[in-house]
Amino acid sequence: MCTSFTIIPTEQPTVSSPIAITVSQHLITDSTLHIDDEATVLYNAINLSAYGLSAEAFNYAWTGYQELLERNKIRRINYLTICDFSQSSGKKRLYIIDIENQRLVTNTYVAHGKNSGGEFATTFSNKPESLQSSLGFYITSSTYIGKHGLSLRINGVDPGYNDKALERTIVIHGAAYVDPARAKAGVFMGRSWGCPAVPEKESASIINTIKEGSCLFIYHPGKNYLLGSKILNG
Repeated sequence: MCTSFTIIPTEQPTVSSPIAITVSQHLITDSTLHIDDEATVLYNAINLSAYGLSAEAFNYAWTGYQELLERNKIRRINYLTICDFSQSSGKKRLYIIDIENQRLVTNTYVAHGKNSGGEFATTFSNKPESLQSSLGFYITSSTYIGKHGLSLRINGVDPGYNDKALERTIVIHGAAYVDPARAKAGVFMGRSWGCPAVPEKESASIINTIKEGSCLFIYHPGKNYLLGSKILNG
């Protein structure tokens, strides 16, 4: 089982109007912009701070995303998905960003592994049977129908941190224990066996949006991963 809670805002903030960024195979094409500047421009254009995503989390996601583009690992370049485990499991901490159109497509709840923590995820592992979440960058793969219905395989591409995801059957799937009603009641969400499980009513839409080759980043501010990731640090 999974356990987590969330606070539902009464009003969603308004996303800023798109600014003039030309998106190509390598996205922002102004060669004078440093990667950190690119991240700042996009972060502010979408007004991601209003949805609770920190600039630090987005900057790391953008850095790794650009590195994976350079390595030709991403087939579907329009979407960048960020799972921000620095936040309470009671917050809407999953973000699906449409980079080309500079908008937030989805902002919802997501579970972490039962052995990663209670309300907050604090411990992570790449080991089979750990029942913990794994940090880092993933490339989404194919779908299948399993015990949780439509599910999405995710391929961990961060060596040593999540590259056993397929072996561990870490997938995106819907789960009854990830439910906005729990957040409203002040009860933290259920926890998974390591999968980033999402609300059942939203799972099909989420999976069909990001399947087959888009980038997913599971973030936490712990220095072990941030300093050790070969994707973030070359």
